[in-house]
Amino acid sequence: MPKFETNPAESNSRSYRELFKRSPNNPILSSKDWPYAANTVFNPAAIRYNGKILLLARVEDHRGFSHLTKAVSEDGITNWSIDHKPTLEPDLENHPEEIWGIEDPRITWVEELQRYAVIYTSFSKGGPLVSMALTKDFETFERLGPIMPPEDKDAALFPRRINGKWLLIHRPIPAYRGPGAHIWISRSNDLYHWGEHQIIIPARQGGWWDANKVGLNTPPLETPEGWLILYHGVRQTSAGAIYRLGLALLDLENPCRVLRRSDEWVFGPREPYEREGDVSDVVFPCGWVLDEKTGEIKVYYGAADTCIAMATTQLQDLLEYIKKCPEPKANG
Repeated sequence: MPKFETNPAESNSRSYRELFKRSPNNPILSSKDWPYAANTVFNPAAIRYNGKILLLARVEDHRGFSHLTKAVSEDGITNWSIDHKPTLEPDLENHPEEIWGIEDPRITWVEELQRYAVIYTSFSKGGPLVSMALTKDFETFERLGPIMPPEDKDAALFPRRINGKWLLIHRPIPAYRGPGAHIWISRSNDLYHWGEHQIIIPARQGGWWDANKVGLNTPPLETPEGWLILYHGVRQTSAGAIYRLGLALLDLENPCRVLRRSDEWVFGPREPYEREGDVSDVVFPCGWVLDEKTGEIKVYYGAADTCIAMATTQLQDLLEYIKKCPEPKANG
């Protein structure tokens, strides 16, 4: 396996810059807002649909099992219209791999299919695995079922074929619990059968914020500079794990080629609603929405596995930042 390293001595001496601005309305949604009983709501997928912001939130019930429920808002911050029952829930008769719930969706509009692809994690008896469903209206869904075996999660589909093939980013975890859990790309001709698996963003080692375990957060965003990736790193401390976010930029026509990767984290748990909850010290986005007129990006994230929060940034600021970050070095 090729190793990619960044030398700390070569890191930029730039001063820390806050790229994301938290909404003063945070948290924007919690179980208190839900029209039916729920323990927590978090980790929402996000997309613009019919001129509004649509979230597909992970909702955990009082058994500890999760399903997905739709929330829609004009401004993406307030006055949410929430489905009064689960929008997408486990279908045990046809999909026994969903026995312990479905969670952490990512949504991609696929022009060729004229469908939204919802990639989510099914919690099977064998562990978490990647599943896919297609929809036109977020009312009815065509389940494709599992597309990756366990253990695998943190997956999203690219919005178009590249060099004739569909591409999926995901994060398998080796059964032997080896030196790290890395971000991979796989290819497919038909969305069902996947191969040509390749690591693109390996977890670093040592004292890095993203050592040992990394995973995709939001779906890849196509920009003139490349595919912009928001990913998380998990650092284990004596007090537990801390989930922070970093950026990477992939080549447009060869996304296996990582052009840039941030050495610093760009967003991490700071506010009380991010630091205290069912799982403390977690910020975990599953969706971001770009306003192509203004360049503003709204990032929707789960905070402490308990509620939903939102932060804003400018696409141009992210691109300027990531282009100043180091180029990963392949060392055989």
